[in-house]
Amino acid sequence: MENRKKVAFYTLGCKLNFSETSTIARNLQDEGFDRVDFEEVADMYVINTCSVTENADKQFKQVVRKAMKLNDKAFVAAVGCYAQLKPEELASVDGVDLVLGATEKFKLADYINDLSKNDFGEVHSCEIAEADFYVGSYSIGDRTRAFLKVQDGCDYKCTYCTIPLARGISRSDELENVLKNASEISKQNIKEIVLTGVNIGDYGKGEFGNKKHEHTFLELVQELDKVEGIERLRISSIEPNLLKNETIEFVSKSRTFVPHFHIPLQSGSNEILKLMKRRYQREVYTERVNKIREVMPHACIGVDVIVGFPGETDEHFLETYHFLNEMNISYLHVFTYSERDNTEAAAMEGVVPANVRAKRSKMLRGLSVKKRRAFYESQLGSNRTVLFESENKEGYIHGFTENYVKVKTPWNPELVNTLHDINLTKIDEDGSVRMDFVSVLV
Repeated sequence: MENRKKVAFYTLGCKLNFSETSTIARNLQDEGFDRVDFEEVADMYVINTCSVTENADKQFKQVVRKAMKLNDKAFVAAVGCYAQLKPEELASVDGVDLVLGATEKFKLADYINDLSKNDFGEVHSCEIAEADFYVGSYSIGDRTRAFLKVQDGCDYKCTYCTIPLARGISRSDELENVLKNASEISKQNIKEIVLTGVNIGDYGKGEFGNKKHEHTFLELVQELDKVEGIERLRISSIEPNLLKNETIEFVSKSRTFVPHFHIPLQSGSNEILKLMKRRYQREVYTERVNKIREVMPHACIGVDVIVGFPGETDEHFLETYHFLNEMNISYLHVFTYSERDNTEAAAMEGVVPANVRAKRSKMLRGLSVKKRRAFYESQLGSNRTVLFESENKEGYIHGFTENYVKVKTPWNPELVNTLHDINLTKIDEDGSVRMDFVSVLV
């Protein structure tokens, strides 16, 4: 047992990356590695990279430096989206020994020998067209909830996005395998599963990206609702054009699916949506929100929005601002547009100055605070179910209700990973909600 090597992981980016990191970690544990925290001294550090964040290269370099400070003789491997898009750039970072692209990341064990440092970062990446097979993933042990990957890649051609270049064509897991993974997760005493993917509403495309739909997203949701032992299922980000009324109605009556939707808008201007090559206009978005409110008035609705896209005038931005302000939504995730190599938008005219982008971002972040506050206020006095997280934050334990209201109560380790019936009483100074216990559920 003394010969077992230690490996630590650092994940940048989305829930999908977390699910894949967890799967890679389990694979390495099967190969004789022991997983340790990233803060510890390890023989190998694996960094799962992201290409969406504006400072992807800067973040990556900081993480590598951190690893080298912990153990300057450790083997450092980079995987993930940024590793696929700019492998040579990552390989040239001091301390990096191995860079694996989209098709190689799940075969990490095949590329490591004695873990001795390389003089130069070794690159194994593919043409993204070769990423036409599906590898299922889920995360357990990292958080109170598990992230279950059901789909990968994207066939959309949004003009600002590099994800199709980093992850390839849209492809889905087989329904039987998703249900098997969900069942495995439920046996680990995990109360909540979050469905994740690049474009999960596109679920059903065959294993090799063909257009024959074996199952629809609605069928996936219906079958997952029957899995024993799962208390909560949450749908992560889903495109408005792919979120069908039937799915919304099913969630409203479902046993396990919670009333929380995260629906990317990106712009409230139809002109800008067209420039972005989004597959809907703002009227479709309004219809989706209205449908959710009709059948689940208490639902939480989150929105992604991009500011400063090329060609976005003050008028376009105000159109977005007013559209969101008037809509009954719960919070915003605001992204400041940043140019990406090999995207159509990077060559577009009408570049918005950085200071204008920053100002617009600040305005929408302010609107998000206002929206979240209004949503929380609308929930005061109601009875909800909370699932408590595992962290002690300044003497408090936090959790989320089924409709994604963040609540707090004095720290009690016995509450970790338990569900409780509660009454929402008042909003605290930090923005979370105080609560009274009604009953213990699970």
